[in-house]
Amino acid sequence: MTGSGPFEIPDHIPVTLTTQRLVLNRRGSTVWDVETPTGRVVVKLGYASKTHVWTALAPAREGVILQALGTATVTYGQWDHGTWNVQPWQAGTDLQHLWEHHRTRDGVSRPPLSDALACARALAELHERGYVHGDVQPAHFLVRDEPARAALIDLALARGAEIPPRFDFAYRGCLVHYESPETSRRVLEDGSAVPTREADVYALGATLFMAATGWRHVEYPDDASRPAQRQAIVNGTHRPVNIAGSLGALVTDMLRYHAEDRPTIQDVCKALEQAAA
Repeated sequence: MTGSGPFEIPDHIPVTLTTQRLVLNRRGSTVWDVETPTGRVVVKLGYASKTHVWTALAPAREGVILQALGTATVTYGQWDHGTWNVQPWQAGTDLQHLWEHHRTRDGVSRPPLSDALACARALAELHERGYVHGDVQPAHFLVRDEPARAALIDLALARGAEIPPRFDFAYRGCLVHYESPETSRRVLEDGSAVPTREADVYALGATLFMAATGWRHVEYPDDASRPAQRQAIVNGTHRPVNIAGSLGALVTDMLRYHAEDRPTIQDVCKALEQAAA
C-alpha cells in the first residue's frame, strides 16, 4: 500500500504527546517533532511512496542501528503503512542553512573550518565504530554550540549492524547529488550497490561543496531523470571547487574520481585540524 501523507501518529506508538509539530513529509517519510513530559523526541513514520517501497521499512531499520550504537531510548515497530521509530531530538542547524550567509558575491565561498571539522569528526566517529553511513548530505549534519559540534542523523541506509530480515532492504543508492562515481555506476548496472567509507568521504566532499556554494558539484538539469543524474556522476566532470583556501583543496581531494585516491575520513579530520590551528 502506498500513501502520500502526512500521517498522524498512531495511538499505539508509546509516546505521550504534549505538543507536536510536522517537520517534513516527503519521499515516504512523515516526521514529527514531539514534546513529551520527559523531553523532546522525533517520531518517524515510514510508508511506501509511489517511487520507493523500502521507505516503509526505513524507520525500523534505523531504530535497529541506533540501538546497536547505544541509543537505548530509541523504540521502533510496525504500523498500518510500514514502520516507525521514536528517537531523541537532536538540536542544531543543518549545514545547508548554516552556511547560506557564507556564500559571497565574488563566487568564492569562505565557510568556517570549525563547522567542516565538526562534520568530519561526526562521520569519523561512525566509521571508527565499524559503520558506513550511506546517505551523507547537508541536511543530515546538525551543527550546534561553540566550539562547533555536529550530529550525523538519518541512519536508515547505514551498514554495520545486523538487521532483522523483515526490516532490511537492498541499498539502491542515496540522494544522487552526493553519490560517488562507483556507487552511481553500480546502481546503473545492477540496481543496487554496497555503501563504503570511500563513498562516504566523496559524499562529504559533495556535501561541503553544496553547503558552501549552493550548487550541486556535478551539473545536470533540474528535471533530469535519476539515471541521467547518475550518468553525469559516472562521467566524472564536476564543477570547479570555488571554496577558498585549504578547505577548497581538501574538497577537491575528497571528490577524486577513484575511491583509492581519496583521503580517509581520519586524513580529512587531520587536515582540517591543522588548517584550523
